[in-house]
Amino acid sequence: MQIIYWSMIILMFVVAFIGLIYPIIPSVLFIVIGFLLYGLFFTFTELTWIFWIIQGLFIALLFGADYLANLLGVKKFGGSKAAIWGSTIGLLVGPFIIPFFGIIIGPFIGAVVAELLFHKKTFKDALHAGFGSLIGFISGVFAKGLIQLIMIGYFLFQVLR
Repeated sequence: MQIIYWSMIILMFVVAFIGLIYPIIPSVLFIVIGFLLYGLFFTFTELTWIFWIIQGLFIALLFGADYLANLLGVKKFGGSKAAIWGSTIGLLVGPFIIPFFGIIIGPFIGAVVAELLFHKKTFKDALHAGFGSLIGFISGVFAKGLIQLIMIGYFLFQVLR
């Protein structure tokens, strides 16, 4: 039974990493479900209140990293708040319109369209903002992936020691 239990926990962590690429999947939720499954299947003894506080801080860091990476990427390349909103909408809608590639193209197009419509920027300036959103998205994926690895590593450290 332990193999089945650990397989379910690992599956939750894998789904969390898939959520880095498909933001419709709430990565944080699946990581926490993995922790809770461990507690239900085995024991909550190793998952002390300090563990949960530290994981809560990492969760806050995950949300902050996602927003900050997008914000910095767009701002660095001259984009406005409209470009940030456009890239966010493109991030959510893109994968449904163009499976897989929509996750990359969506934020780019969203930022460009928002700059053109709401700030009347030149096409070249709008493209810069779109490129910034793309850089921000990719940076956010790497940052969130690293944070998720740390969260899971800390969990494994707690339960396997």
